[in-house]
Amino acid sequence: MRKVTAKEFTGTRAWDALDIESIEGATVRLHWTDAPYKWHVNDGPEVFVVLDGAVDMHTRKDGREDIWRLAVGDVFHAESGDEHVAHPDGPARVLVIEKAGSV
Repeated sequence: MRKVTAKEFTGTRAWDALDIESIEGATVRLHWTDAPYKWHVNDGPEVFVVLDGAVDMHTRKDGREDIWRLAVGDVFHAESGDEHVAHPDGPARVLVIEKAGSV
């Protein structure tokens, strides 16, 4: 057993992660970041939960780009094949649950 306090986790570089658990092929990771990720498409679903800070999630579908503002407590769900990129607004901590080995 252990307790993880998200606000106390800080990485040394953007998107550093604390591995929390692996459950039947999926990973649960706490990420710290202060910079955007990269446009990507997961090969499985992804659940993205903002625990601290704010994140603008950019998505692309059928040539259209949308931006979803995510605040503390907000959950973003991407299906397999959904193109997206996270842009934090300052430092942020997010919990990401996705297929092990995903981008």
